[in-house]
Amino acid sequence: MIFHNHKIKLMRLFALSLGLYFLSTVPAYAQTTATTTCENRFADTRCVNSVKQLIPEISKARIIYLGETHDSAEDHKKQLEIIQELRDRNHNKIAISGAQRGYAIAMEMFQRPAQNAIDNYLAGKITEAELIKQTEYEQRWGFPWELYAPILRFAKANNIPILAINTPSEITRKVSRQGLQSLTPEERKLIPPFSEIRTSPDEYRKLVLAAFEAHQNAGHGTSKNLESFFLAQVLWDETMAESIANFVKANPNTQVIVLAGQGHIVYDYGIPSRVKRRLQGKSDSQNFTHRSVLLSPPEDESLPKNKKIADFIWENNPD
Repeated sequence: MIFHNHKIKLMRLFALSLGLYFLSTVPAYAQTTATTTCENRFADTRCVNSVKQLIPEISKARIIYLGETHDSAEDHKKQLEIIQELRDRNHNKIAISGAQRGYAIAMEMFQRPAQNAIDNYLAGKITEAELIKQTEYEQRWGFPWELYAPILRFAKANNIPILAINTPSEITRKVSRQGLQSLTPEERKLIPPFSEIRTSPDEYRKLVLAAFEAHQNAGHGTSKNLESFFLAQVLWDETMAESIANFVKANPNTQVIVLAGQGHIVYDYGIPSRVKRRLQGKSDSQNFTHRSVLLSPPEDESLPKNKKIADFIWENNPD
């Protein structure tokens, strides 16, 4: 039974991140109480339990990754709290020194073609209902809108840009079935060049494929899908990383807050390392900083312990 629970939790880490093969088939496990403390489980990661502890540690980073479990209302409340605190901290600095720093929110939940609709919503040109319809949110993401709506409303009220960073789902689906070479020239414009879609490191591959094998053992996949599953995950990572890196290059004084599933953030394997590869050139090696935060402790206690899973984990306060 313990082994089965481990497999389900590993599936959940990546199923709720990727959603391509088995989003609707993964049981919705509630957050469980770990048998050991956060510090003991993740010795190289700092565990915090309040936004006040977190903000001083992350506020100077150029990019902040907030790793969520997509269907966790608590995770989304924490995201908004962090965004609000960063904004308030910046306003206080302006009042004292006159220095100003911009912010942007990069969201996995929106695919690249949705950017125009998002911009129109933020500018007050379309309503929230029209935004949902024009971005095809319910078809392309599907988690309850109210989980994310407060973040978008706050961004609109405070003139904070929102970036649609993800790969169009029809492209991900096509790649998972037919490979990258099946894409048309028009489709290729919506993802990074093939030369930048890299499946390293091997540790990431092993972690993702372990989740796929759990999915396969549950009767939801076949071995021939294995490599396609991993390529689809990497395609999401690389597309989101390129979107973030391009924005940072064009807006060097803007801090980017990335909202994405934990599976794209853990160990820096997914998005963070791929953004860093694009930004940390020889002339910029000392200037690039990022911080990663998991908004709740990962459920799977079998995750590797010999490497830092994130910079910070926000523990759930006991009831």
